[in-house]
Amino acid sequence: MLNRDVSLDSRPAGRTVRLPWLRVLLVGGVALAAGLPSFAQDARTAATTTSGGACPDDNGGLKLPHGFCATVFADKVGHARHLVVAPNGVVYVNTWSGTYYGNDTPPDGGFLIALQDTSGKGHADVNVRFGDTVKTGSAGGTGIALYHGALFAEMNDRIIRFALPAGALAPMGKAETIVSGLPLTGDHPMHPFAIDANGALYVDLGSATNSCQKENRTANTPGLKPCTELETRGGIWRYDANQTGQVFSPAGRYATGIRNADGIVLDAAGTGLYATQHGRDQLGDNWARLYTPKQGAELPAEELLSVQKDADYGWPECYYDGMQNKLVLAPEYGGDGGKAVGECADKRAPVAAFPAHWAPNDLTIYSGKQFPAAYQGGAFIAFHGSWNRAPFPQGGYNLVFQPLSNGKASGKYVIFADGFAGAHKEPGRAEHRPSGLAVGPDGALYVSDDQHGRIWKITYSGDAAAKLESVSPASPSVGTAAGTKAKPPEGLHKDAGAAAASALPVPPGATAKTVALGQRVFTGQAGGALCTGCHGSDGSGSPLGPDLTAGKWVWSDGSLPGIKQTIVNGVPAPKNYRNPMPPMGGAQLSPSQVSAVAAYVWALGRRPK
Repeated sequence: MLNRDVSLDSRPAGRTVRLPWLRVLLVGGVALAAGLPSFAQDARTAATTTSGGACPDDNGGLKLPHGFCATVFADKVGHARHLVVAPNGVVYVNTWSGTYYGNDTPPDGGFLIALQDTSGKGHADVNVRFGDTVKTGSAGGTGIALYHGALFAEMNDRIIRFALPAGALAPMGKAETIVSGLPLTGDHPMHPFAIDANGALYVDLGSATNSCQKENRTANTPGLKPCTELETRGGIWRYDANQTGQVFSPAGRYATGIRNADGIVLDAAGTGLYATQHGRDQLGDNWARLYTPKQGAELPAEELLSVQKDADYGWPECYYDGMQNKLVLAPEYGGDGGKAVGECADKRAPVAAFPAHWAPNDLTIYSGKQFPAAYQGGAFIAFHGSWNRAPFPQGGYNLVFQPLSNGKASGKYVIFADGFAGAHKEPGRAEHRPSGLAVGPDGALYVSDDQHGRIWKITYSGDAAAKLESVSPASPSVGTAAGTKAKPPEGLHKDAGAAAASALPVPPGATAKTVALGQRVFTGQAGGALCTGCHGSDGSGSPLGPDLTAGKWVWSDGSLPGIKQTIVNGVPAPKNYRNPMPPMGGAQLSPSQVSAVAAYVWALGRRPK
């Protein structure tokens, strides 16, 4: 199914659209549109856009190094995950839906999008949606790639392949299934992938749990040993992009011990495989006797891995301590708060590490020629942003550049782009969250956002010999939480939110003092719970947890005793969200703290509008 954006064509969504003005040449097996600006002309246009003053003053809301310019290539296209750019400059995007986004209504049409800029101004003026829709049972996906003139995409539990026929911007026929049966349950149901020059298809299968506990995300619960989940999750699987009808099985595992490799890419030569690792959560929440809240915010580091066949990268038994620069034993497996190493001495360490909980959602190795030489061969990493650094400020929501040489880090990372989140770096309130990266044929860098569906195109027209430049302080450095002196709402203060708490209604049998204590528990200033991570600092919800201010209750009748019981029991199987809520938010709350936070949540749901 294919439909064209209504701003370009008023015909009903779902009607096949042919683009007669596109004459397509097949070059190297990939469809290229004749009559469009040549690659050299694209590069000249990009340079003129920047140096000629046509670049927006605000760079599409981003902070960039000198000489770089960002334009909003497309906007409000849905929850845009990963993307890829064809040799003719057409940008293909995969979008996702479902519980992670509060089950909101996706745009009409297919979850896959073809975008094209025919004017050379840095904005897509052609927008075509295609592929499966909600009506055909799809929820979209994350992974997307081009190989041998065909478009590959993740869709539900499958990796599918579309032919790109001559005369069409987007596929018009049905997709073939390359591999099916990929796991969809648990904490990490996405399937990002990469394809090498020989057609080896590397697929990430993220873990179903945080740390392979018998009861997921539950305080003081040991890990399963052996972790049988590793037979089908927590690693990278390899298939053949040239073969249809493959079915997922444990036999396809290529590398193991990788909790969640949302970013996965081949190097410029197409032979070296890299992946980012989302480090595990809740060291401080689930193991309060071993870790302080600050350590919970600072550990473990996020990782950039060089992925080798049959290598073991440590999850769930190990995590990477960025302060000690080594893998250490996880508390679920006998760890003592970071001293013991044990079996982790034999696991594969990362080639680079980054601050905890920044959430690296994608990476690309820069192979273009437009950017300065300092960027050649290095890795751009899109950090989606944290939810679980409370009670300290959240971090990430930026784009980082990591220099690489011979498969290893060759210098410290710099923050290449910032400003995506706007005023609030937290999941529910961020304006945008970086999710996908791709390099175009002219060397431009494309960045997608899965919060509100924006795509930026970043170009360069400055000095070719320019050095790396960080647009924001690189803190928190690995292992160091920053911003603890920041003022609300980005930071915490002993009086933060006090006025708001005093203005809330008080439930029967409670006092205003109880509600104020509840707010301190909710925001992590007492008790160590991570309520704000899922429900937002103001309780208005996020992709991870419901809006508590709406007065709608799923697990109780909304009474004070009902809310209290939900907090005590947790929500092991949410109806509308992907991750469970552990009992007492994963903390060890006292009875008075439980009563207080219940009173605060009751008050949030009845706050005057």
